[in-house]
This record gives sequence, structure tokens and C-alpha cells, in this order.
Amino acid sequence: MSMNRTRGTRERLVVIGGDAAGMSAASQARRLNKPDELEIVAFERGNFTSYSACGIPYWVGGDVPDRDRLIARTPEEHRARDIDLRLRTEVTELDPDGQRVRARDVDSGAESWTSYDKLVIATGARPIRPDLPGVDAPGVHGVQTLDDGQALLDTLARTRGRRAVVVGAGYIGVEMAEALINRGYEVTVVNRGSEPMSTLDPDMGRLVHQAMEGLGITMVNDTEVTEVLTGDDGRVRAVATKDREFPADVVVLGIGVRPETTLARAAGLPLGTHHGLLTDRSMRVRGHENIWAGGDCVEVLDLVSGQLRHIPLGTHANKHGQVIGTNAGGGYATFPGVVGTAVSKVCDLEIARTGLREKDAHRVGLRFETVTIESTSRAGYYPNSSPMTVKMLAEHRTGRLLGVQIVGREGAGKRVDIAAVALTAGMTAEQMTTLDLGYAPPFSPVWDPVLVAARKAAAKTRGSL
Repeated sequence: MSMNRTRGTRERLVVIGGDAAGMSAASQARRLNKPDELEIVAFERGNFTSYSACGIPYWVGGDVPDRDRLIARTPEEHRARDIDLRLRTEVTELDPDGQRVRARDVDSGAESWTSYDKLVIATGARPIRPDLPGVDAPGVHGVQTLDDGQALLDTLARTRGRRAVVVGAGYIGVEMAEALINRGYEVTVVNRGSEPMSTLDPDMGRLVHQAMEGLGITMVNDTEVTEVLTGDDGRVRAVATKDREFPADVVVLGIGVRPETTLARAAGLPLGTHHGLLTDRSMRVRGHENIWAGGDCVEVLDLVSGQLRHIPLGTHANKHGQVIGTNAGGGYATFPGVVGTAVSKVCDLEIARTGLREKDAHRVGLRFETVTIESTSRAGYYPNSSPMTVKMLAEHRTGRLLGVQIVGREGAGKRVDIAAVALTAGMTAEQMTTLDLGYAPPFSPVWDPVLVAARKAAAKTRGSL
């Protein structure tokens, strides 16, 4: 082993993880510091940097024709900005007391220690891989990185059969099910929840269920996988539940992800109830002045409930990186928290949510009212107007907005941003009704669907409904 140590006035920033949070932090720190002021070393165990993991289902499904379209900045571009980026190099140990990290070259196995003055942990999240017999068989795939996506495409290219089973019906599971339908597969989704998209309340998830079946996807709810069955060749041949088998030539795990904090835990860094790293508002790891963390490996403050949550989204990761890079680079920035906004689609059905679901509100002891309204994306008389369902939660008596869920066709999903802004501002449903939103018949009815829901919620919280 060798020890690298920078002497003199130049500091060294070490970044673990080469995707959204890590490389955003590195790039921002470089903007604020010249190479002779700050050396930046970034370790990435995979083959790619700064890519859109959210785009992988659309690449697998063929909507995005080329993998490189998902890459925002190549390793060569980072290196051209004097960032010492080391691909296929995995950090295996953190030594906060000694201010150093140990890294291993994936190909050669060679290991070395690298010292740091400042450290950024952006290790992301790992797909949940249930402890089931056969789950590691060839043909079973998690989809988290570009390497994962390429491995799945390679399997699809050499697999003769056209039967796919997706385990889990969260965002990744639903999006991958549609991608496989687009590839010409017969798709079954096995979901242990009562409806797909557990980020929605079940009544709204039911609308997603109907859309998936309309797309030709077989939905199997309230069912847990017990085993992945293999054939004589060792490859996956079926997925088994307690009382059924579902034939499969390929299996995709869409159960969700967990923070990848194995290194942090071993180093004694503070973790929360969701096993994510705990940071302050500047994204500095609690109790460690020169260590920051961001992206899918951290827990963030939910501004609506006041509790910490793990919400793995690229939007948050990029913001974390900007904040970290500013602070590590000598400036000052904070990340105040999130309201839990997300949007997705199944075919042309758009699915969006922000804030709390009913069970979230119950969990934190809030009393609330709910309203659900049916409206249209445009003025009813305008061509191609489509239906939309909006569900709104507001606090009992105060009327404070707590959450919104929207399911509908074109033009539905991004309406959730109205509610996201209102939640961030702490508005009540009553205050929302006075929002001066843009109107013209091609874009919305006179009363936008979100405002119709706000009117009903305001009335209900006042006790007049």
C-alpha cells in the first residue's frame, strides 16, 4: 500500500461517488477554487459519471435510443476541468480520524490510501434485493446504474422467451413494466401492496392499476414473492409466490432502494432511522466539520411533517451537490428540506404527488380532511380535453395544505408543482384559491383542477361541507 499526502497550502477534496451529488459538488467546488488552491480527487466504482438514473427505464424501453444521451458530463469533461476522476475505483474504507480513504482498483485489485482535507460522501443508494432463494440467478436484474441498464439490455437481447416478471410496483417497477411492454414482452407485476404506487393513497393507486391493465400488464397485488425458480441451465425460469408460479425469462426487481451507507456505518458516522447519513442544513455530516454527504445516501427534512425521510431523487441529489460544493469550496449555502414531490407516467397516464399521504398524516398525529375531485385538463369544450383526478389533504380547522395527488392524462402531472410551491410556502387551502394562475381554454378550465380541490378543501376544513 502507498500513502498519498498533499503538502503546502493546497487542500485536497476527496469525493466518493461520481454521479449527481458527487460530481455536482466537485464541479461547484472547482468553480470556486483554482487547481492550485484546491485539488479534487473523485472515486467512482462504475464506468460512468453524471448520468440520469431516472432515464434508464426510457432507455431500456426504447424511448431514449442511445445510452450516451443519459450522460450529462463525461469523465473526460470532468478531467478537463482539473478534477482527478478515477473510474472503476471503489472506496473500501473511511478513516475519519486519520482523514484518509482506502480505495481499490476494481480491475487490478491494487489498494492505496488517499488523504483528504475535506471529504464528500455521495455513495447513492442500492436496489433492495430480497433474501430469496434464486434471487442471484442469471436473468434477475436490479436497475440502478447505467451498468445495470446495459446488463438488462444484454439479457433481453440474448433471451429467446418473451415473458417478464417485475417484482414491486413503485416508480421503478411501474416504469420498467412499461419499458418491457414496449420491448414486446408479456409482463406480470407482482406487488405486495394493495395497489401499485405506494407513494399514493390506495384510492389513487387504483387508477394506476387500471391504466397498467389497459396497457396489457398483468397486475398481481397483495402478493409476496417467496422464491425465484431456475431451470437446468441455472437461469431464471419463474417467480414463485405462496400459491402460484409466474413463468419468467427475465425478472426485474423494482422493490425500491436503500441508502448505500456501508462505509459510513463502518466508520461510525451518524445514521438515521432510514439508515441514511444525518447532516445539518449545510449538508455537513453531523459531528464532522470536514465531511459532507448528499444524494441518495442521506436523509432529508420533510418540511410538511417535520420529520426526516429518505427520498432518492436526482433533483435533490443535484441540489445537495451544489450546496456541498459551495460549502466545501469556501462559500456558504444551505438545503432547507423537501416536500416530497414526484411525478411519473404509465403510457399516457401521468402520476404525481407532493406532501403527505393519509397514512403519513396519521403517523405524525395530524387531524386532516380529504377531498377528491374530477376535472379536465382543458376547458371542457376545447378539443382533446382529458379527465383528471385530484386528491387534496388539508389540516383540520387550520386548513394548512398537507398533500396533493394527481392522476390524469396530458397536462396533469406537472400541475403538482402548484401544490409543491404552496406546501413550501406553508399556504392554506383557502390561500391557494386566490392564486393567480395562467388561464386559456387550451391549458385549463377557468378554475384549474388544483384550485377546485383547494376550494372544496377550504370549505371542508371550515366545516361548511
